Amino acid sequence: MSTPPLPPAQPRNPLHGKTLEAILTELVAHYGWDGLAQRIALRCFSSEPSIASSLKVLRKTPWAREKVESLYLFMLRELRRAAPP
Repeated sequence: MSTPPLPPAQPRNPLHGKTLEAILTELVAHYGWDGLAQRIALRCFSSEPSIASSLKVLRKTPWAREKVESLYLFMLRELRRAAPP
């Protein structure tokens, strides 16, 4: 019985190995709930926001998850640009 091949390593993919919860937590720490609601129009960010309720919505709504992942990548680029050389 052979084992299935391992998926290829993705050392340059910043989303690789990150859970949706970790991404959302970092975004909330950086932008806050108000900032997230301004950047992504979802009620789970503006009306009684919480990590748990937001995760439920993001897991059921692929387009919203893509927006959150895109915002996370944008945040990482901005932080890299702002860092001293």
